[in-house]
Amino acid sequence: MYELKTKETDENVIEFIENVESPKKREDAYRLLQLFTEVTGFEAKMWGPSIIGFGAYHYVYKTGHEGDAPLVGFSPRKAKISLYFAPGDTARETLLAKFGKHTTGKACVYINKVDDIDTDILKELIHQSILFLQSQYPEK
Repeated sequence: MYELKTKETDENVIEFIENVESPKKREDAYRLLQLFTEVTGFEAKMWGPSIIGFGAYHYVYKTGHEGDAPLVGFSPRKAKISLYFAPGDTARETLLAKFGKHTTGKACVYINKVDDIDTDILKELIHQSILFLQSQYPEK
């Protein structure tokens, strides 16, 4: 059976951030930690070895595949900072048009540094993503 790689762990978020090599990425990680915590009201948790997640939801796909994931999160990766929001929502695309310098993947938004983006739009993206996921996957 398939085993999820990205699960909530007991690893320490601050220790993880302190081990980020780049001083600028480390500083940005602390800014994002404060911002995500403020907007979500959730305590930051490590998901897998490198994702800092906030809140959680349980999903079940039509295929029967299911698991748990953070509602939103980020990861200060070596190349870029990955931001995790709900994919496929039209509100997300509208907000991203005003977000600042970024690229997108299926579920990720990539930035070089926090100074490249509008943090007010980031707050809206976080809030919108949580509302969307909670409407799609209500708690039982």
